[in-house]
Amino acid sequence: MRPSLPLSGLVTSVAAVNLYVSSYAGTITSLQLTQDTNGSYSLSQVAVNEDSAPNPSWLTKDEYNDIIYCVDEGLTVPNGSLASYKTSPSGELTKIDRHTVISGPVSSVVYNGGKGLALAHYSGSSVSSWSILPSGGTKLLQEFTFTLSKPGTDPDRQDAPHPHEALVDPTDSFIVVPDLGADLVRVFSIDHATSKLTESTPFNAVPGSGPRHGTFLVSGDTTYFFLVTELGNTLTSYTVTYGKGTLTFNEVFTSGIFGTKPTPEGAAAAECLLSPDKKFILTSTRNVTVFQIPNFDPTNSTLIPSDTVQSWAIDSCTGHLNFKQNAPAGGFFPRQFSVNKDGTLAAVGLQYDSRVVLIERDVKDGTFGKFVAEIDIPGQITSVIFDD
Repeated sequence: MRPSLPLSGLVTSVAAVNLYVSSYAGTITSLQLTQDTNGSYSLSQVAVNEDSAPNPSWLTKDEYNDIIYCVDEGLTVPNGSLASYKTSPSGELTKIDRHTVISGPVSSVVYNGGKGLALAHYSGSSVSSWSILPSGGTKLLQEFTFTLSKPGTDPDRQDAPHPHEALVDPTDSFIVVPDLGADLVRVFSIDHATSKLTESTPFNAVPGSGPRHGTFLVSGDTTYFFLVTELGNTLTSYTVTYGKGTLTFNEVFTSGIFGTKPTPEGAAAAECLLSPDKKFILTSTRNVTVFQIPNFDPTNSTLIPSDTVQSWAIDSCTGHLNFKQNAPAGGFFPRQFSVNKDGTLAAVGLQYDSRVVLIERDVKDGTFGKFVAEIDIPGQITSVIFDD
């Protein structure tokens, strides 16, 4: 592990912070992050759930009920699955239930004040909704399956609808789903009495852009939506207008994922997060190892090829973004990453390097800094989240 000075906003303490990591090895790994009195961090493995199904692809922490939801993509079997786990201070997870679901779930989100859970199914071309039970388990409510009349602009990737993320809007009244295959942002209104969803008019993204992930921001009386596209490698901001059971998106800004610099060939933009202080958008890009970073093993002089994470400052008055930084992600294929509640640390899952790294963040200027801890996890890492 690499030492670092204490970060502002994270108090030096013997108390541990838990993180959870999903891997295509079929596991959920519980980690604990500690910081010594001298300021150095360490990540240690405290538990492994090996019954989490073949291909765990996404973890969601239910802040209302202290439950972890894990969706399993089911890459080698006909269906995926949804599992619920009770958390504990030690980091150990206790399974509550598991259900077979439509194939290919890659994202989930809690909505309706902790009463509902929505899933985006990539290979299953579907969205499903679930009731959250008092136990923390789930019960199926609805399934929406979509089709295309013909392949999209990129027929290899847009042969069918591919919902890639489920998001809840800031009013907890809508579920929004970027669909990479159909070049749509699908919209569903929420019935607060039942948690059921009603499909509304989708928003048409740029043909061939492949919407992947997004996030919302409320600034005064204005709501913004920020969308990353995987095929187009763009980051776009929209103002959001609320109607009766509908949302309307109006573009106000767009940029290549590398800002003013050309996007390298083969790039595949991935994550899109809002910083906890709501001042920055944080993104990641895979398959373009433009950095060579020192090895995490101090006895090994071999440099590590690294993909990238980006930071963007938000103009909250206009929704425009100012590209701040392109920084090393710590290795290859940062499919997903998350930020702690203070915004001082980013946990990045490097899918093809089987590694989790922690990167310090400057909360004032939004930039990424040094690597402060790392740990290897077997298999292809798909998701890493804080429980702080």
